[in-house]
Parts: sequence; structure tokens; C-alpha cells
Amino acid sequence: MAEAKLLISSRNYSSWSLRGYLLCRLSGLSFSVFAAAADDPQARAELTLRSSTIRLPSLLHGAVTVWDTLAIAEYLNELHPDAKMWPEPCRERAHARSISGEMHSGFAALRSSLPLNMRARRPRYQPWSGTRADIALIQEIWRGCLEAHGGPWLFGGRPTIADAMYAPVASRFLTYDVELEPLPAAYRDHILGWEPMVEWMADAVLEPEAIEELEVD
Repeated sequence: MAEAKLLISSRNYSSWSLRGYLLCRLSGLSFSVFAAAADDPQARAELTLRSSTIRLPSLLHGAVTVWDTLAIAEYLNELHPDAKMWPEPCRERAHARSISGEMHSGFAALRSSLPLNMRARRPRYQPWSGTRADIALIQEIWRGCLEAHGGPWLFGGRPTIADAMYAPVASRFLTYDVELEPLPAAYRDHILGWEPMVEWMADAVLEPEAIEELEVD
């Protein structure tokens, strides 16, 4: 089978593209990344939250085309079971799937008011009340997992799909100078030091295009 291709919209602005990349790295899949042009209508609609459906990132692997990050996660998990992308115990796996689904479909206030922007820094940024509620719930999720499984990842000693799903939030918390409790702050820093995350962030800084709608003051 030919090497896989991961089609993304933007390294700097797209949390979904970042998740797709981390999932591919987590699985051990051999793949190359191809970014859409900055003026691509589909990519821009996804980045500015004006699309009713998200088709980027898309993973092209031989005759298979799969999009949506959870669908990509399940495809890669089936393709590379030895990567153990979900926790092995059934109870933990159910919990990991639940919080991953919650990240996938929820936290609308955080998404809209703290858009991903890896190049930016907004010191002392004051999020509004709906966003603060999302931040509190995410901290609760992180703290519960870390206390239950001992860290440094959400489900213990190795990263899982759940960590890939929450990784863009760690970047948002850095960009907008979000004050966190000690345990969630340590997890944020651990995610930001994850090798594929470091590589992605380095490439994001070099991305030339800027999207005015996502440059929050």
C-alpha cells in the first residue's frame, strides 16, 4: 500500500488538523502532510467555524479516504492495534472514548472565543463566563484522569487518543494565558513538550498565512 497522505487546512489555526497529525504519529503510520492553500474555501470555512461539516483533515491511505478525527482515530486503531491507541482495560477505554467524544462535540464557547493560534500570545486575556465554564470542566476532566491513573498522560504511562483530542486545548491555554490549577498545568506543560506537538508548533510558527478573523485582540 502506498504511503498515506494527511490533508490539513492549517498548522497554526486548525485544532482538527493537529489532532489528525497527532493520531497518525501515535499510530506509527508512515504518512506525509499536505496543506490546503490559504484561500481554499473548504479550509477557510473550517478554520472560521462557518462550515456545517468538516472534511479536513482527511487521511488518504490506498483506496481508503477517511475524515473526521474520531473516524481517523478508529481507523488507525484498527489498522495498528499494537500501537494501543486506546487504554486496554474496558472501563478505562469506555472513559477515554467518552471524554474524547465530549471534546469532539462540545466546548463550543472555548472554541469560538479562544481560537487556536499557535503563534500568538495574549497575556492576561480575560475569557467570558461561558468560556470559563468550559475551562473549569476541562480541568475537572484532566484532574480526574490524572489522579485516577497517575499521569503523566490522561490514562497513565503512555499517550492515547484522548491525549491527542485534548492537545490543542493545551496550546489554547498557552496562547491566552489561562490560569490553571497545579495538576492540569503540569499536564498542559507535558502535552506542550510532546515530541510531535513540538514539531507541529515549530512548523506552525513558520506558516506565512494570517487569517484576520482568528487574530483575537
